[in-house]
Amino acid sequence: MTRKNSKTPSPSDPAVLIEQAPFSESLRALARRGEAKFVRKGAQLIIEGDAGDTLFIVVQGKLRACSVGTDGREVTYGTYGPGEYVGEMSLDGGPRSADVMVDEPGIVVLVTRATLLAHVAEQPQFALELLAKVIRRARTATLSLRQIALNDVYGRLKALLETQAAPAADGTRALEPSPSHLEISRRIGCSREMVSRVMKDLELGGYVESGRRHIRLLRALPAKW
Repeated sequence: MTRKNSKTPSPSDPAVLIEQAPFSESLRALARRGEAKFVRKGAQLIIEGDAGDTLFIVVQGKLRACSVGTDGREVTYGTYGPGEYVGEMSLDGGPRSADVMVDEPGIVVLVTRATLLAHVAEQPQFALELLAKVIRRARTATLSLRQIALNDVYGRLKALLETQAAPAADGTRALEPSPSHLEISRRIGCSREMVSRVMKDLELGGYVESGRRHIRLLRALPAKW
């Protein structure tokens, strides 16, 4: 006979979601050690320049790392979903290198530096996993800086569309769901109005088709615009 006080874990239980998330086994073991926290859209988890020694593992939802200039313009460094983590850059004791905002509500796991060190001592392979992640992000940052330094707005937009598009069933390539014009502008370092203007020109030229949360590349984008 089942006891009256027995409970079946809810599908939204953070412990259940941690087991279902697309983590490596080492990252899953680390997440089990941390503190799960529900986060709402628009919440700021990290403030650029602050001191901090906490890593945030994304279980559910989406985070965005960004910076805001003195003129109010925002630049996005990256977006991170389930299986990703942010905050590793401050684990050396330095200040936070970017703001981190919640773009989609969900669950994150807070892991302190002390907890991470204890985990690495027990599972040394995670140190290599963490190092590989830092190297990939440094390489991405270098490529992004190169795009901004050497390309005009169209060149940066073209590079983003071509690298983010995936093959579609009809033989074209598409971004689905695609970032909004505001999100694109933050990624390539220009105004939303400029992105809208270039996208409209590309549509009129028959190069792209865009709609609600999708962008389809109908043919090869021109080298220059």
